[in-house]
Amino acid sequence: MSTGAVLFLIVFVAAVALFTRNFIRIRRNILLGRDVDRTDRPGERWALMARVALGQSKMVVRPVAGLLHIVVYAGFVIINIEVLEIIIDGIFGTHRIFGFLGGFYGFLIGSFEVLALLTWLACAIFLVRRFLLRIRRFWGREMTAWPRTDAGLILTFEILLMSAFLLMNAADQTLQGMGVEPYVQAGSFPVSAGLAELLNFGALAPATLIGMERFSWWFHIVGILAFLNYLPYSKHFHILLAFPNVWYSKLAPKTEMSRMPRITAEVKSMMDPSLPPPEPPAEPAPGMPPEHFGAKDVFDLTWKSLMDAYTCTECGRCTSECPAHLTGKLLSPRKIVMDTRDRLEEVGKVIDAKGKWEDDGKDLFSRISEEELWACTTCNACTQACPVNIDPVEVILDMRRYLVMEQSKPSPSLNAMFTTIENNGAAWAFGPDKRMDWTQE
Repeated sequence: MSTGAVLFLIVFVAAVALFTRNFIRIRRNILLGRDVDRTDRPGERWALMARVALGQSKMVVRPVAGLLHIVVYAGFVIINIEVLEIIIDGIFGTHRIFGFLGGFYGFLIGSFEVLALLTWLACAIFLVRRFLLRIRRFWGREMTAWPRTDAGLILTFEILLMSAFLLMNAADQTLQGMGVEPYVQAGSFPVSAGLAELLNFGALAPATLIGMERFSWWFHIVGILAFLNYLPYSKHFHILLAFPNVWYSKLAPKTEMSRMPRITAEVKSMMDPSLPPPEPPAEPAPGMPPEHFGAKDVFDLTWKSLMDAYTCTECGRCTSECPAHLTGKLLSPRKIVMDTRDRLEEVGKVIDAKGKWEDDGKDLFSRISEEELWACTTCNACTQACPVNIDPVEVILDMRRYLVMEQSKPSPSLNAMFTTIENNGAAWAFGPDKRMDWTQE
């Protein structure tokens, strides 16, 4: 095995190992949430995933951004088929090992090049939209320095990766024409051939071209491995979680609140004394917080809500459709999801540092204010708009439950309604003897 092959194998194994460790960490964080069964009606779930995640049905509601995203999505998925060949060539020291496919190989490489160019252009347009045109939904108050930097970095990095791919092919194609070993005749290069002519590669010495091809090859594959390990720290982790997140979507009506089994059992036992009272809550695992009514911290949310948090693309479509936000309220559904993820990451770091959970004196309410929670009208416009079926309303409702049931802190309007129900047996501020008076008007 050559020195280059050994070096590549070390880099590849290290990158895969690091990504695996980070993936396991994120999986552990997600499973800190409460259990919820989202495996019913599998046929509907597969169809939903095919339509929303694979078919990008919600993205194209906004045609410009939707079509550009489809280009980048297709480029990312299809062009990376070529990564398999690069990995094999890197490990075994071969060059274009799939070249034996002949005409089909030429079709593949040609298709990859066209997609690479389109992806390059799409990312450049995204950068212009985000940083020059400054589209409003990319500049909300929750889009602080890091979220904006993250988006810029990832788009710039994708442009660099596509550039390296095309430069690699341009040098390779020129070397093939010169008959330099081991650059065998293989592939079709509709884009990079023009690039090679534009840059006058034919006038360069073979040694210079080999250096350029090898540099671009290493930059491309190491860049992809670096990109892979950047995903767990970026909003672009949705590349991996979008499909399962959509599959585990809530299939019940969007406005249907989830039940709390112990509360349901308590009410039933009160209404029917023959029924046994509910079992007391199980003792929490050592070091873990007790069960709450509603959500005080990330442990009280379902694992699906925590997966939502890691799947968020921070695109802001939810916030741009939120009627509360549009009327000047403090609420931003995107911020709710981002705050949930940030708090979950904070909890994960405590567990990493101490080997178990130890109360750090913070919770979800350290990041999300009561004003934000009570501004929500539960219309679910945010959930409907989300391209990957994230449900911010579920987090809001769970946190509201905690405020009402454990803190006795409902909103003023709810407090008035509760008082009226207690006094009059109904939500209206008049007694039972007056309820039919409206029929006489």
